[in-house]
Amino acid sequence: MEIAITYIIIGIYSLALLLIFFYSLAQLNLLVNYLGYRRRNKEAPKYNLLDAKEVPYVTIQLPIYNEEYVVERLLENIAKIEYPSNKLEIQVLDDSTDDSVIETERQIKALQETGLDIQHIRRTNRQGYKAGALKEGLTSAKGDFIAIFDADFLPDSDWLKKTVIYFKDEEIGVVQTRWGHINRDYSVLTRIQAFALDAHFTLEQVGRNAKGHFINFNGTAGIWRKTCIIDAGNWEGDTLTEDLDLSYRAQLKNWKFKYLEDVETPAELPVVISAARSQQFRWNKGGAENFRKSVVSVVTAKNISFKTKFHGVMHLLNSSMFLCVFLVALLSIPMLYIKNRNESLGWVFEVTSFFILSTVILFICYWFTFKSIQGSSFSKFIDYVRLFFTFFSVALGFSLHNTLAVLEGHRGKRSEFVRTPKFNINNISDSWKGNKYLTKKLSPNMILEFGLMLYFLFGMYSAIPLNDFGLFPFHFMLFLGFGYVFFNSLTAKV
Repeated sequence: MEIAITYIIIGIYSLALLLIFFYSLAQLNLLVNYLGYRRRNKEAPKYNLLDAKEVPYVTIQLPIYNEEYVVERLLENIAKIEYPSNKLEIQVLDDSTDDSVIETERQIKALQETGLDIQHIRRTNRQGYKAGALKEGLTSAKGDFIAIFDADFLPDSDWLKKTVIYFKDEEIGVVQTRWGHINRDYSVLTRIQAFALDAHFTLEQVGRNAKGHFINFNGTAGIWRKTCIIDAGNWEGDTLTEDLDLSYRAQLKNWKFKYLEDVETPAELPVVISAARSQQFRWNKGGAENFRKSVVSVVTAKNISFKTKFHGVMHLLNSSMFLCVFLVALLSIPMLYIKNRNESLGWVFEVTSFFILSTVILFICYWFTFKSIQGSSFSKFIDYVRLFFTFFSVALGFSLHNTLAVLEGHRGKRSEFVRTPKFNINNISDSWKGNKYLTKKLSPNMILEFGLMLYFLFGMYSAIPLNDFGLFPFHFMLFLGFGYVFFNSLTAKV
């Protein structure tokens, strides 16, 4: 029985490491694509906005739900968009259930008096959540192109002029821009979120788009061709990431996506861990839901190459990597004891040591994305090393939370769309204290995270009597990561 359990542990551990290794190789391939694309300057057909006949009609959709702290800032910013007034419409898709509706309505009326074509659209229910609101707005949208901004995004006044021009190419269905971060340096939490998002918006989006592989509209800071939305089947609310869902349906119907790395759209990052938790849960569960929904269509599609299929599957499995990471972490302590009690299995540990190679690959990939935004001086590299291992540790600390989200997604368990609370945080002196949208409940998962912190402390201790310190750095990062998530979750709720 003991031998059987030993081999089951080794099998699961090795399979999880293998999947992580494949993921790192996919990231390395995206890095090669990214570096190659940056050396090329491909010209594309563009609308001439100086010619009134070429200026397309645009509808800006602002889906909001209980955004008391940021809605005023949002509307003030959107009102500054530079675009011919006779070709611009703004829809405020307001599903709010609190008193913010009154202030939003007042501000919209004031903007209407300035001559701005802005409408306050209210629904009697939240069916389909954000996807439902976008779909409802689309039925009355006058624009041929639909720009979408979440409540915490602050596009520059010339944003439309930089993006809508690319739709001159009639095959393009979506133009997506890179997210910026107005509060990147607010805390450790915001720095590591910015670090991870920067990697996605440089390495992944450019690396896939450069070779015509599937990318995703990121839910905001992008613009759709209306006919593309309708042709792809319109917005659907059966997953928590409706943006990824529609993106894949559109690309399976041969629509092209254009990603603009050089156009930055600033936004606010969650500054408290409970808000980051809700966002991470939605993104990771939604990713797993979309894997269930789309993977067969991707694999069996006759209009895309094998390499695009491979990257598509790996993209849909992105969130599932947390499950692999969590299994590797959980089983690493039993593996430590198995290694020291079974000398005949030494070869297994030599083979599985390529986990270190996966980390090295990710370290290299993230460095190139970091330096493209932050710079490449020696001091920046030192900052990068610190930030990489901080990010790595906290990501490990989120692995239980995100694994549970992924498992729910793969099982098909439905759950409510939980919005990420916004704070109107612009600089380090601003405070999130007193935000009425923050959850006051203590998550049962926090108890498990505290237990895992102690579990990996035990893993560190185990290295001493076994005289085997190979996994000590890994267990140390796990201890720090789960400790960070637990204590920050605890203090943010009291």
